[in-house]
Amino acid sequence: MVRDGYFYALALVAAAVLIGWLASPIWAVIPCLFAAFFLWFFRDPERTIPQEPGAVVSPADGLVTDVSTAGSEAQKQLRISIFLSVIDVHVNRSPIAGVVRDILYQRGKFLDARNKACADENEQNIVTVEGEGQRVVFKQIAGLLARRIVFHPKIGDRLKRGQRVGLIKFGSRTDVLLEATARANVKVGDRVKGGETVLAYLQPQAALAGVGSAAESAH
Repeated sequence: MVRDGYFYALALVAAAVLIGWLASPIWAVIPCLFAAFFLWFFRDPERTIPQEPGAVVSPADGLVTDVSTAGSEAQKQLRISIFLSVIDVHVNRSPIAGVVRDILYQRGKFLDARNKACADENEQNIVTVEGEGQRVVFKQIAGLLARRIVFHPKIGDRLKRGQRVGLIKFGSRTDVLLEATARANVKVGDRVKGGETVLAYLQPQAALAGVGSAAESAH
């Protein structure tokens, strides 16, 4: 359980007691129901973290809405987008093991998280983690209802694959940007679990070096 759930629930239970005392116990049912919802919403289940080399795990629970190539011709990236509805677990996890190299908080709009434009225009937290010999970028993107993004680590912190790093409150979206050589392991329409589902596999650096050497020899 994320501690925020206890704060919301305790406040609502206090309100229920006050309403029941000042008005009628029947009216206290409404804040009690909201308290139960917040306790459920901020659940934080344990997950089994995959140990395969090069595995990139999902940073969040939700529905895969996009698996595509993004970026310019000179710097293409594999983008995997995940939509989180209000019924999904909203705890975010690190996609790979590595060091946090950059954290950029970008203020913006609160478009529906299913809108493609939200990846660029919405309020979001952009995190770069360097590990497995490559850099992985993942975005915590606020949605129509989400108004608060939480990220605990700092630049220079070392993360484990699947480690809890924060959350986005209520409906939202997460994007993962990988090297174009990464091999996608999910497709649009798949449901994924944060820290447990493998989104993609990073290409081993040895293989990349071999490809580069072959290209140079050809020239």
